[in-house]
Parts: sequence; C-alpha cells; structure tokens
Amino acid sequence: MKLSMILMTLAFSVGALAQPEKISVSNKPGTQRQFKIEEDKDIYMLTYFRQRYPTRIEIDSDGNTFEVPLPDPMLIAKLHIALSTDGRNWTPLNDNEPVWDQHMRDPYVRRDPNGLWRILSTGGGRADDRKKIGPSCLYATSKDLINWQVEGSLPLMKDVRNEEGALAGNIWAPEWFYDEKTKEYMLFWSSSFKNAGWKESRFWYCKTHDWKTFTPAKLLFAPSYSVIDGTLQEHDGTYYLFYKEEEFGTKTSERRAIRVATSKKLEGPYKNVEGPLNHGQIVPVITEGPTVVKDLVNPGWLLLYDYCMSNRFGVSYSCDLINWSVEDDVSFPSEARHGCVSILKPAEARKLMEAYPGSHSDE
Repeated sequence: MKLSMILMTLAFSVGALAQPEKISVSNKPGTQRQFKIEEDKDIYMLTYFRQRYPTRIEIDSDGNTFEVPLPDPMLIAKLHIALSTDGRNWTPLNDNEPVWDQHMRDPYVRRDPNGLWRILSTGGGRADDRKKIGPSCLYATSKDLINWQVEGSLPLMKDVRNEEGALAGNIWAPEWFYDEKTKEYMLFWSSSFKNAGWKESRFWYCKTHDWKTFTPAKLLFAPSYSVIDGTLQEHDGTYYLFYKEEEFGTKTSERRAIRVATSKKLEGPYKNVEGPLNHGQIVPVITEGPTVVKDLVNPGWLLLYDYCMSNRFGVSYSCDLINWSVEDDVSFPSEARHGCVSILKPAEARKLMEAYPGSHSDE
C-alpha cells in the first residue's frame, strides 16, 4: 500500500514466491507470454500502480522505529492496466507504462450497476484543506476505461477528531461497495490519528446515493491491532472483509499479512476468522493490497495480493472464501502494487488493447 515505510522482507520457502521463467510476462526483459482473447470467455482486468519501496520500517524492543534501506527504489504513482484469461498470469497493457497521467496510488476501479467505472485512490486534496478539515481521497469516473474524468477530492474524514481534538492524518486505500439491498454505495478506507498512517489505523466508512452528499464517517472495524488495505466481498448473505494486519517489530514479531473477518451485515460487526498461518492469517508475510474475485477457471475464488517488499504478486485459491491455498504458477507485471481485479467482456478487452498498444499479442 502506501508510504515507503511499511514492511519487512522475509525469506519464505513458499512455492508461490517463485516466478517460473516459462510464464514470465514483464518481470524479465526479453520474455513474452502470448495473450489471446477467446470470444466466448470473460477477461480479467487488473488496475494497479507501480513501486519498489525505498525503505522498510522496523521497531526495536524499546519501541523505537528505524528505516532499513532497500535496493533500486522507484515509484510510478499512476494508473496501469493488465489483462488475464485465468487470473494467475497477467499481460500488462501499454508495455507496463501508465494509461492515464493522473497521480494516484492504490487505485480501486470497479463498474457500478449503471455501467460507469468509478475509481477511488489514495491521494487528493490540498495541504491547506488537510490542516483545516482533514484528509481527502481522489475520485474519478470513466465510461470506457479510456477517457477518464477527475470528479474531485472527497474529504471523507471531514472534521472527524480523536479525543485529543486532532484530525486524521490520512485516507488510505479507499474502496466502494454497492449495497443491492439499500441501493447505496458504502465507501470505506483506513485512517490514523498518529504521526504515521500505519500506527493504530482503523477502518472507517460512509454512505452515498449520488456521490455528491456523504454521511458522516463512522468506525467500521477497530480490532486491537492496526489495520489497512480493506476490501469487501459478499457471498450468500455473508460479507467478507479482507485486510492487512499492520503489526510488526521485536515485541509482536512480523505480522504484516492478510486476514479475513466476516459479518452478516455490511456495516458489521465483523468477527475475525482464525486463519492457519502466523496465528490467524491466510497468506504468507509480508503481503498487502488484497483484491478478491470469482475464479473463471475453477469453481471458487481468487485472492490476489502483493509481496510489496520483494517485487512480486501472489495468488491464493479458495472454494469457500475462508480456506486458502497459494497458487504456484503465477506471473505479474513488474513492480505492480495494490491491484484491483474486475471482469470484462472480450470486446471491452479488445478496445483496451487497441487503445493501449504494446508488445502483447492477441493472435
């Protein structure tokens, strides 16, 4: 997700960490996996930005934070798009260069019930406004994923203060979820009142019918530890909240990875599912930026996430949204961070490939 600071690279002997050369798309210069659209099959779209973190944050036994330098930092905080037929192997459009020259991080891009693509992302707002009313996020729309329009900055934490009277310092990884029951949109994100966005971070939400007026922010999920990067999926009357537990350091050990909580109501309360890894987690550390989508290959679901400190993506499969197994055979665009997956029709995918040509193939 955000800030250069978060996360520590650990060496795990997990098969998903290997990137088989035979399917490498863009991580290795000179290799090319052919991408083919079949007229009767839907296509996955991954939206993301690109980054290699310059540092990771650590905490010593006395509670002091320090930064550990990482090699070859880079950042392209703009919208990128990749396509896939199986959700596991991805071909970047535009040769892994931005498809829109708008600054953004953590782009959440989904289609609303009327066919309009709505994007929320980290960033937006002016520094003066942040000091007066709190942070904002970027909101933009598109009818075709080619022509985009910035609708403005949304001050979703406007005038929300903690017990000391301080405003929140950030809105990280905002997303939206359409409630079929109420015909409302629920926007949710993580915010912190501390001097760094990863400290004592909680999930907040608000609602809107028209994307012009928004209800005041309320707490959505506030466990005993810090949380960021939330995403929601509904299935058979249960809401699944996937998120990153943001705890690390000498006292807690390395706990920066994905967990899941469930609720029968969209607004919660959400109860954690105790995953099999690292005392409750469902994928290996260090991971963040989860996105969930139905598997088009097998009955079930795919959970995508990035190993943000080691420049790779991961995929896990589940038949029930609770029990997950890491997929071994995956490949992703180089430096891809915090992805969001949607499903396109073949004609839509072809239009994107025509609009953003590169070295991909559809022959």
